[in-house]
Amino acid sequence: MGNHEFWMRKALKLAEKGRGWTSPNPVVGAVLVKDETEISSGYHKKYGEPHAEVIAISNAGEKAQGATLYVNLEPCCIHGKTPPCTEAIIKAGIKKVIIGTIDPNPMVNGKGIETLREHGIEVLTGVLEEECRKINRGFFKYITTGLPWITLKLALTVDGFIADVSGNSKWISSRVSRNYVKRRRQNFDSIMVGIGTVMKDNPKLLPLEKSGYIPYRIVIDELLNIPINHNLVSDEYRNRTIIITCNTKKAEKIKHLTNRGIRVLQSASTEFGWVDIKAALKDLAKIGITSIFCEGGSQIAGSLIDKQLIDELEIFYSPKIIGKGINAFSGFYKTIEHPINIKWNHIEQSDEDIHLIGELSSCSPD
Repeated sequence: MGNHEFWMRKALKLAEKGRGWTSPNPVVGAVLVKDETEISSGYHKKYGEPHAEVIAISNAGEKAQGATLYVNLEPCCIHGKTPPCTEAIIKAGIKKVIIGTIDPNPMVNGKGIETLREHGIEVLTGVLEEECRKINRGFFKYITTGLPWITLKLALTVDGFIADVSGNSKWISSRVSRNYVKRRRQNFDSIMVGIGTVMKDNPKLLPLEKSGYIPYRIVIDELLNIPINHNLVSDEYRNRTIIITCNTKKAEKIKHLTNRGIRVLQSASTEFGWVDIKAALKDLAKIGITSIFCEGGSQIAGSLIDKQLIDELEIFYSPKIIGKGINAFSGFYKTIEHPINIKWNHIEQSDEDIHLIGELSSCSPD
């Protein structure tokens, strides 16, 4: 299994190069090996373009005959934007295929493996399966639930506030933590905030490295109040901005924003006039958003966690106490007997901050 894991890790590393560009498709890397030597490789570069397996086979040419293919996700067996990868694998004369994890798409889901075996190709599955599933966790959730993966990030004082009473949050966390967050943004299809954060901070929500994939920047803006001179709707990346609103009366503003290249999504509202967050997430999934890094504020954080819509909670606790301020979560309450419980999976020091990553472990749904 040792060598299998070595080559699968190379496939995973290649797959990451397509992060963001391939959505709603998964990220996939492929390596062709013969006599323990790599003869070619490839990765899925962009949605609608050739898949990783096809690129690796094309790069190998006749050398693909009799080779072993390593791929982090089951090869597709359906006609979509591109022909089936199984067809290319069979035609190339590949003798063995090593797969990280099975594709959850019901149209594939084991059928690609079955097709390969029917043509006499040896197939081994489950190599680094957990890592292979994790790299495509957004795709897996999107396919199985119709919702994007949500990581909720918060920077908090020790006493649990995301800003002081005036709304000022600059800066709760350290520079090291803030730079980490900027790098983290590039691991997601999109970054999401509420209109309150936009009005207070006028953020750009860009990754640290701007030469690669630029995630979509999503704003929940019920009344469509975003100022037209704010960064998210006026900077050079404004075509990467999506505004979700339930206001249908500002036709001229919607037209103005749309003409600037900004996407405005009309969403369902709750009885209190807020954007129905679950409906909005489904709308985002429909346009190809499979993962979201949510950076607040209080109302959207409260809504997401109360409705159990987050998959991962990421918190930076700063060694600061302010006594009174804006709570991390608003819009709901629980009792100490029936709280929302968090299971921490990762705890480390981040400069002066404590960095925690966890998941909801036990709570009672509505």
